[in-house]
Amino acid sequence: MQRREFLGSVVAATAAMALAPRLARADVTAAPPLMTVYKSPLCGCCGEWVKHVEKAGFTTKIVAMEDLTQVKRDAGVPADLESCHTALVGKYVIEGHVPADLIKKMLDEKATFTGLAVGGMVVGSPGMEQGSMKQPYNVTAFTRGGKSTVYARR
Repeated sequence: MQRREFLGSVVAATAAMALAPRLARADVTAAPPLMTVYKSPLCGCCGEWVKHVEKAGFTTKIVAMEDLTQVKRDAGVPADLESCHTALVGKYVIEGHVPADLIKKMLDEKATFTGLAVGGMVVGSPGMEQGSMKQPYNVTAFTRGGKSTVYARR
C-alpha cells in the first residue's frame, strides 16, 4: 500500500467514525407519525390540546365531528376513560388531554397496549390549563380487552 492510499483510508475511516453517532441518532430524532384528532368543532380545550401536541412536534389532521361515540368504540376506549377528544397516532389511541411527552415515550417504547387516556376534563392537564390551578391526575394505559393500569402520574 502506498503512502497516499494509506492516508486516504485513514481519512475515510476517521470520517466514518465521526459520522456514525449522528447517523444512529437520526432514527431516534425522526418526526413522530401523523396524529389524527377527532373532536367537536366547538371545543376550545381540544383545540388547545392540539396546539400542545403540535408544539411538541406532532403533525395533526383534525376531523371535526359532533358525536365521537362510534370513533371511541371502534378505537377500544373504555367508557370510564372517555374524554372530549380521541386521537390516533401510529397504531395507538390517545384519549383526552394526554401530555405529548408521554405520547412520545409510548411511541419510543413501542408499547404493547392499545393507548393512553386522561379520562374526564382534568384542570391543569394540557389544553385544560387555568391559571395556577392544577389537579393531580393519572395517565392510564389501556388495552382493547378492558385492562388498564396507571402509566404516569401528573
